[in-house]
Amino acid sequence: MLDLTEDQSAFRDDVRTFVAEEIRPNAIELDQTETYPADILAELGDRRLTGLTIPEAYGGMGEGHLELVVLIEELSTALMSVSSSLALHLGVAGVIEQFGTDDQRETYLPEMATFDTVGALGLSEAGAGANKLEMETTATREGDEWVLEGHKQWVTNYFDADCVLTYAKTGPDEEAPHNISAFLVPAEEFEVEENWGTLGAWSVKSPRVRLDNVRVDDAARVGAVGEAYVQRGTLHNGVNLPARGVGIARAALEDTVAYLQEREQYQQPVGDFQGVRWAVGEMAERVETARFHTYRAATKADAGEDVTKEFAMAKLNASEAAIENANDAIRFLGGRGYTTEHHVERYLRDAQLLTIAGGPNDVHRNTLADAVFEEYSDRET
Repeated sequence: MLDLTEDQSAFRDDVRTFVAEEIRPNAIELDQTETYPADILAELGDRRLTGLTIPEAYGGMGEGHLELVVLIEELSTALMSVSSSLALHLGVAGVIEQFGTDDQRETYLPEMATFDTVGALGLSEAGAGANKLEMETTATREGDEWVLEGHKQWVTNYFDADCVLTYAKTGPDEEAPHNISAFLVPAEEFEVEENWGTLGAWSVKSPRVRLDNVRVDDAARVGAVGEAYVQRGTLHNGVNLPARGVGIARAALEDTVAYLQEREQYQQPVGDFQGVRWAVGEMAERVETARFHTYRAATKADAGEDVTKEFAMAKLNASEAAIENANDAIRFLGGRGYTTEHHVERYLRDAQLLTIAGGPNDVHRNTLADAVFEEYSDRET
């Protein structure tokens, strides 16, 4: 069930070659100079990979979640900022495809498929992190317009975005979760309040931005009034998060093996020491386990099945595998691993985000436990 088809394997190999030739040689410089990977994303657009899950009718490739996680894993082995940018962009496109009007699909999706129109997500707020229902941004209807007030933060892609899919309260709290609507707001309507320095993900910034008395036509609304948050919960683009973790964990493993095979101490390769070999075996187990859970979640999503348990398992396994493997890579590379001349220190910095983005891991532990108790409580003892 979890093996790639011949076409999927060929797709993976093509992306892997592109990553090795075009991204990895530039990754350290892009990261250290905090440079947006514009040329790389433009090339991904030329290849229509920025439209991977957008239907062919709108210029995309029409692929599913499994192809998405394959792509994101490969990109993340070189520079997670690239995969993050692409994943957030495709997430916005997915909302437009599923819940937008015909006019919105025809206006946005063809240029999103080529990255000529770049999407960003305005969902999180200072007081609405793990619980998005506590957002304070509002949209008040005045005739055929909506007036938006509030702020959004962690808006990945914002500085190069054309539109921000913005979630705002349009009803009273007692109607939650049926009180949140979504709007496509031009990026220039926001004002930047804070552009944080962060531990990792330096190439693509995620600032805090504000809306003050911004008016948009009702035609900018995506989906039914009050139903945007509920509708969002039916989509599974979030499988990109564990895929990023798989990519980082695998890159850390590959860099470690390469180094241990050439580094010698005590007149023999370091990779010949038994304790080292066992630890590297454990690194490989983490990669394979995380990939299994991620592929399973993506496969079930493509089949239209509930992925609550599978996604939580994938998120937890992959994000923690990325951190543990990155730590091990630094340990085995020693002083070299602590320098910016090698990739492994970036793996650790970037991997930390994956335990936070898409909901803190402890929230997913609760979700997983709830799903397990519900599943096994229904079984006869």
